[in-house]
This record gives sequence, structure tokens and C-alpha cells, in this order.
Amino acid sequence: MKQMSHLDDIPSTPGKFKPYFHRTRWQSSVAKLAFWSLVFVGLIFIFFYRSPVSSNPADPSRRSLRTYSWGGPAWEKRVRSSARLRTRRGFSVLVTGAAGFVGTHVSAALKRRGDGVLGLDNFNDYYDPSLKRARQALLERSGVFVVEGDINDAALLKKLFEVVPFTHVMHLAAQAGVRYAMENPSSYVHSNIAGFVNLLEVCKSANPQPAIVWASSSSVYGLNTKVPFSEKDRTDQPASLYAATKKAGEEIAHTYNHIYGLSLTGLRFFTVYGPWGRPDMAYFFFTRDILKGKAISIFEGVNHGTVARDFTYIDDIVKGCLGALDTAEKSTGSGGKKRGAAQLRVFNLGNTSPVPVTDLVTILERLLKVKAKRNIMKLPRNGDVQFTHANISSAQRELGYKPTTDLQTGLKKFARWYLGYYNGGKKAAS
Repeated sequence: MKQMSHLDDIPSTPGKFKPYFHRTRWQSSVAKLAFWSLVFVGLIFIFFYRSPVSSNPADPSRRSLRTYSWGGPAWEKRVRSSARLRTRRGFSVLVTGAAGFVGTHVSAALKRRGDGVLGLDNFNDYYDPSLKRARQALLERSGVFVVEGDINDAALLKKLFEVVPFTHVMHLAAQAGVRYAMENPSSYVHSNIAGFVNLLEVCKSANPQPAIVWASSSSVYGLNTKVPFSEKDRTDQPASLYAATKKAGEEIAHTYNHIYGLSLTGLRFFTVYGPWGRPDMAYFFFTRDILKGKAISIFEGVNHGTVARDFTYIDDIVKGCLGALDTAEKSTGSGGKKRGAAQLRVFNLGNTSPVPVTDLVTILERLLKVKAKRNIMKLPRNGDVQFTHANISSAQRELGYKPTTDLQTGLKKFARWYLGYYNGGKKAAS
């Protein structure tokens, strides 16, 4: 008698043999297994190879740093042309975050005075990328090429230094915003810490090493209650993750200065405002919402305490940035090795005249000729501090820094730009 296979020996029900039906079920199981295996493999493929970053390649704000297109003779020619000096004693400056608010104004000012300027920006979508593209177009018309790339891309940074021996770096690229840190903390570590370290690694190995001026923040003063804030005050009580990453940046700067001889100057900006500003700033979205007839939220401190800011107009900030570049000493390292003590500085760049946020709104109402719908709220525990006030004596003495624009004048210039850029205020700002 022909012996049955091992599989056929297994009865489908006790005491009965049904080899035909069992074989059918077995074949069906194999088919199901094959089907679900394919589904599983497909899901793995989608998860690992079709991330949201690449799902819409046409959106440049969502590209990963591996998808930027750079390199080649034509690209190198544009880089060299943009960084070429127009004055004999000018600087060749790499400006990171060049399509940002401060970056655009600083790049344009450097180019106007004859320095060679190359921009770098990743055009992320923290706020409306179209505004960054408009700033880029503004810079392109003035002769500044903005390379699209990420400060975490070491290969790109090394290539830029191979093409151009930059004398200075104006490092303004960062993940900004106090409140957004509660939603996306990793972006702050990625940009403000990892990105800064990556840039310093490339700079310390460059030959010659550039002098570096970089953007810290008034947020580092955190819960400090002594006013006005001085560079000598304690900065070990950050009130937000954003502030903590900027404070970390200052400590990292000290480390690279000490070990590698990099010349580093940190600038603590105080509430910068003006034309081409950031839509996430209060003066900007207050303007938008007032024109749209929407209520605006105005915060107050404990016991109805006044919330005030040391609002600093963009032109004054630019003067401070250029003053820091002009007085920056050369780095002392070579080939990644320190040859001597190097310059390490930090300065407040503010206006020295804190203004209550309620007064800011009153000025905007007058300029826009629209009454604001005010909603008074308690200051939330989201990293915002009640007041900022800069002591700028060090910047005045060392940089020749002297702010000249009061809030009334600065907001008038901003409102004029806003109404023109957003078609009479009818186009909603993102």
C-alpha cells in the first residue's frame, strides 16, 4: 500500500482522513501566507522609502538634506561670483539663514558696501516658505546667490569652503520661536545644537579659519529678574527649550574657541521687528488679525502685570551685526589646531526702551486705522517671559552700536511694507 506523506497523515477531524480537503486547505494557506507577506513587505517599503519628506518632491521646503541639488562647474561659478569682493579691503562672508528675516537684511547690507556674500538656507516650512522665496529673489537681484542646503550637511559646507576661502561666517540659521519648541523639540536640537556644531567642525578645519559671528538670543536670560539684562548676568535659568539651545550654543562656542582657536562673537538679539519680518512674531500676526477683524490675544503677567519687550528695529540690528564683523579678530587655528588665544565675545543688541505690548497694539491701531479686538489673557507657561530689557553698554563701547529707531517709526515702516506686500492687507499671511 502506498505510504501517505507526513502532511496527509494528519486527520482534519478525529478518526477521519480527508487528504483532498486538507491539501486544498494547505494550498489556500500558502496563498494567504504569500499574500500577507507581500502586503507586509509593501508596508515596510512605504514606511522606509516613502516618508512624508519625499512624498511631495515639488515642495522645496520639505526636502531632506540628501535631496538638495548642488555642485558642478556652473554652480561653482555662481558661488564664486556671489562671494567675489568689490572692494580691496572687503570680506568674503558666508551667511547662513540668508533667506531669513535678519539674514536677508544683513546679506543685502554687506553686498551694498562691497563685501563678497554667499547665502545658505534650507527654506524650511516653519513659516510660509513663499516669504523666504520672495526674500531670496530680493537678494538675487542685488547679486547674492543663496545656496539651497542644510547646515547639517557637512559635505556641502566643506565644498563651499573649498570653492571660496571665506574670511567670515555670519551664522544666522536656527530654529526660531519660543512656543513652537513645545510642539517640535527635536527641530531645535537638530538646528541650534547639531547644526551649529557641524558648522564649527567645518570652520575649525578650514584653512584659513574664518572669524564667526553668530546669533544667540535675549531668551538666554530666562527667569533672570535683574534689569536691564547685562552680559555679565546669570543665564543658567532658561524658560524655554529654545532658550536652552541658544545657551548651549554659547557654551559650545566657548569650547571651540578654547580648543581650536576659532574667533567667535555671539549676539543676543532683543525682539527684532521690521519689513520682511517673521510671521510668527506678535507685531506681525497682530497686524494680520487686526486687518482681518479677528480678536488678538494680549498677555498679562501675575497680578495683571505688564508684559513688555525691548523691540529693536531691523536696521539697528544690522548695524550691530556689521559692527561685530568689522571688529572680529582673526581665528588663530590652522588645520584644526590652535596656535594661540582667540577672541571670544558676546553682546546684547537691543533698543534699551522696553515697550508694553498694549502700547504696541495701540500704535498698530493708529497706523492701520482699524480698532483691534483685544482679548486679555494670562501669560501661559509656554516659555514666554514677562519682560526683556537690554543693557547695550558693551556693544556701544566695542562695536559702536547705537540704535536710532523708536517703535513708532519702525512700525510705520513695517506697516507700509506689509500693506504693499500683502496687497493692501487682503492677502492672508500664513
